[in-house]
Order: sequence, then C-alpha cells, then structure tokens
Amino acid sequence: MNIPFEPIIFGNKVNIHLILEYVAFFIGYRYYRYLKKHIHDPISSTNRLSILIGAVFGAFLGSRIFGFLENPVICFTPECILQLLSVKTIMGGLFGGLLGVELAKRVIGEKHSSGDLFTFPIILGISIGRIGCFLAGVKEFTYGKETASFLGMDLGDGVLRYPIALFEVVFLLILWRVLRFFQTKSQLESGLLFKYFMILYFLFRFCIEFLKPNTFFILGLSSIQYLCILCFIYYQKTIRNLFYAY
Repeated sequence: MNIPFEPIIFGNKVNIHLILEYVAFFIGYRYYRYLKKHIHDPISSTNRLSILIGAVFGAFLGSRIFGFLENPVICFTPECILQLLSVKTIMGGLFGGLLGVELAKRVIGEKHSSGDLFTFPIILGISIGRIGCFLAGVKEFTYGKETASFLGMDLGDGVLRYPIALFEVVFLLILWRVLRFFQTKSQLESGLLFKYFMILYFLFRFCIEFLKPNTFFILGLSSIQYLCILCFIYYQKTIRNLFYAY
C-alpha cells in the first residue's frame, strides 16, 4: 500500500482521510449514545443536549482559531481564504469544546460534571481520525520531521519521517486501557476521568510537537504547545492532587 492512500473507486480518487473523519464523528457519537443508554446519567436529557450543543460550537470555533495559529499567515486570495476556512486542529477542538461545555452549563445552571460520558467516545473518534491522517501522509500536517532511525517511514514525499499520527493511535490505545483501569479499579469522583484524559493527552501532544516540522514558534514553542500549557493551567488543581495522591 502506498501512502498517501488514495483508492480509485468507479474511476474517481477517494479522499480516505475525509471519509474516516466523517466515520470518526459518526461512530464516536453512536458510541456516546450507547454509553448513555447503559449508565445512570444524573444530567437530564434536555441539559445534556444543551451541553452537547455547547461542545459542538466550542469545538468548531476552537479548532479553527488554533488551527490558524499553527501558521498565522494572512492573505486575501481565494485560495488563502478557502484554506483559512478549512484549517483546523483537534487540540483546539477539545479545548474549545471544554470551554463551550462550561459556558453552556453556566447558562442552564447545571452543576453535575459532564465530561466522563464523552471520554471514551472522544478517544475512539480521535483514533479513527488519526488513521485517516496517517493514510493521507504528507497531505495532512500530522507527519513528523525527517529521521534516520528505524521509526522513519516514507509518507509520500520520498523522505523518511516520524509517523506522528501512527504514534498517536498507539498512545490512544494505551490511554484507553489506562483510563479503563482507573474507571474499574478506583472510585473516581465524577468528572475526574475526563480531566485525566485531557491532562495525559495534552501532555503527549506537548511532547510530540518537538518531532513535528513546525515553522512558527514563540520562544521556541509552537502554538499547540502553548495551548497545552493553557490546559495544564486550567487543570492545575487536578494535577496537584494527582501528584499528592501518587
């Protein structure tokens, strides 16, 4: 199989990355609905819907804003405008979705933690999406720097690079097992599972950014790494409690 993987179906080249992106949303949402049916949810259906809407709008705005900040170049040609409208990042989507949820909960007066139910559907969706990113090769900015190590792969430009998207899929599978262990073996307070996911995933992304060929830096760090730091500040209380507990 060659990368980028672009199968020809009925004479047309198929954008497998885009297809898997839609599949990720669909399966992630269906898994969320499945989990919701099999647990006691202290949040009413009406409030849960409001929270979901807040998450969607927050994720949309956050993904676009931080996607632009990865490479903040402004021009007004039709091609640039189209690129600005299509650029996005899952990191901005996650943090923007988090802020959207908190805003929605304030508006409707919901006090219960709402993130745990989203945790595993989000991991599943990201994993499927990252497989699409890997198959897209250098056509998606999820590839790594050049390397001469055994980890290098040709992602479509004839250069051995770190397969960052593949690393992320492996990490997410491990994270799934770790969080499932905490969920089944420990009596976690409501909301803590999602907080652990955010902290560990953003820590992974902070580290893996050093293997990406970023071109825009502020004091040696990329915009995604500053977003990770912002997430750590947001969850500083949880991080302190985690260190004290272990």
